[in-house]
Amino acid sequence: MTEAFLTQLLQAIPLASVLIGRGERILAANNDAKALFDQAIVGRHFITAIRQPNVLDAVDACLSDHQTRRTRYLTSEAGKDLTYAVTASYVDLGAGEGVLVCFDDVTHVEQAGQIRRDFVANVSHELRTPLTALIGFIETLQGPAKDDPAARDRFLSIMQRESHRMERLVRDLLSLSRVEGEERMRPTARVDVATLIGSILRTLAPLAEEAGVRFDQHGPADNVFVPGDEDQLRQIFTNLIENAIKYGGQGGLVEVIVTVADDIPALRGRGVSITVKDSGPGIADVHIPRLTERFYRVDSHRSREMGGTGLGLAIVKHIVNRHRGRLRIESTLGEGSRFTVSLPAE
Repeated sequence: MTEAFLTQLLQAIPLASVLIGRGERILAANNDAKALFDQAIVGRHFITAIRQPNVLDAVDACLSDHQTRRTRYLTSEAGKDLTYAVTASYVDLGAGEGVLVCFDDVTHVEQAGQIRRDFVANVSHELRTPLTALIGFIETLQGPAKDDPAARDRFLSIMQRESHRMERLVRDLLSLSRVEGEERMRPTARVDVATLIGSILRTLAPLAEEAGVRFDQHGPADNVFVPGDEDQLRQIFTNLIENAIKYGGQGGLVEVIVTVADDIPALRGRGVSITVKDSGPGIADVHIPRLTERFYRVDSHRSREMGGTGLGLAIVKHIVNRHRGRLRIESTLGEGSRFTVSLPAE
């Protein structure tokens, strides 16, 4: 069989594939394999092209006993780690024999598995602390502090706080799961987002007053309609404004700016932008790309003290995606942060 014919055969395989002959040289490779290894891979000894011992061992074993072997090939591209599932299969070429080696990119599967493992680890960690505290206080109340009213009241107060923390975490987990399940279904109800913002500011006024924070609302106060889910939009802006109050600094200013425009660059068309701006300490650039990750916190201790679960911005991101909108985060250290949600208008 000619190299051209073998190459044409390999081109029909939707995976990076190379054919290695009995002489241990590469007889043919498709374009995906050439992109993965080298355009001049054909004709070279397979050891000089593939180089990873576990793959080389799989090819040698397959050449020896004609049994299919499976292994992994690890590489990187543009700083990103890639994982390939490798299958080495014996083939009878008529005039000879060889091994067909196929490389299936399973990076996305590996990443999904790692995300699941990280998620379980994070949830376990977040629940372990309050549970450990509750168990310890219960044991103390049953023993040394059984007849100590002052200690009992103090411990019960802490237990109540830790129980509420777990309740918030479970609630946010359920909310995140529900939002992810609905993300592909775009909401179609008609929502006046400006009126909604006003309602949220009135609801959060006591929290702002307690923190010594002032509100300043700019833009239209009503008749700004978007297709959406009112409860989920309320969840977005409640979260962003609460964060601005909690982390914006004592005695600061929280501005909420509603802008309607025919051409919003983030949407490439008509829409509404709602910006929540605080006058707090700001966020370092290194943190901004990761703020919407589950359980990611800039300051873990302060976030927990404030009652945060580390899921709020992840929920915001998924709700914004469901509404086919865009979330933009900007911050300058010492000058505060801006969270802008852009939503398509009617």
